[in-house]
Amino acid sequence: MTLLVVGAGTMGEWFAHMLAETTEVAVADTDPERATAVADRLGVTSVPLDTDERFDAVCFAVPMSAIEDAIAEHAPKAERAVVDVTGSMAEPVAAMETHAPDRERLSLHPLFAPENAPGHIAAVADAAGPVTDEIRTALAAENDLFETTPAEHDRAMETVQAGAHAAVLAYALAAEDVREEFHTPISGPLDELTEQVLSGSPQVYAEIQERFDGAEAVAEAAERIATDGAGVEALYREARDR
Repeated sequence: MTLLVVGAGTMGEWFAHMLAETTEVAVADTDPERATAVADRLGVTSVPLDTDERFDAVCFAVPMSAIEDAIAEHAPKAERAVVDVTGSMAEPVAAMETHAPDRERLSLHPLFAPENAPGHIAAVADAAGPVTDEIRTALAAENDLFETTPAEHDRAMETVQAGAHAAVLAYALAAEDVREEFHTPISGPLDELTEQVLSGSPQVYAEIQERFDGAEAVAEAAERIATDGAGVEALYREARDR
């Protein structure tokens, strides 16, 4: 099988790495030097983004804000299957159906940063077949793939990404610097989690907030806590009963 990975960022490199042992992989990017560097590290090839070559499968590993345009432009390079690993699902699945209606179609969301792999991968097999089955088998050798739908996935991201990131960022912006000895069993791990989140890409986190709701609910909950001092005990009980 031949595979083109469109996007040579960390997720594109991870996906190319996962398939490189069993697949003839090529990498393309808007930054040709980045594509070449990734290809050299992995021992695969790099091609220009505007290549006329065709491949058995094309994987889109681009920012969420660019996914629909990328699919429209590069889906014709796929002879058998199209795949995306962008992090949202409703828009990519719809775009792949529009621009590759007669191809196998698979949407994947690795729920981890590549440096934290392996982990869980959400999967929507919109149009399954032998090529996408081969890709799923390669990923499942080290990761836990589970089935979902675009709607269920994107709803979940409102909580596990947009809401969670907003809560951690709010703590990071509000917290004062204190001596290590003052940290409690709650604040210590939260401080470490904050450092982990802040070490990530601000652009990626910003795209998640733009794509998914969730931050508003966190802000509303914080406002209830801040303005209802006498009722905080009741809020704890409400949270326990959810």
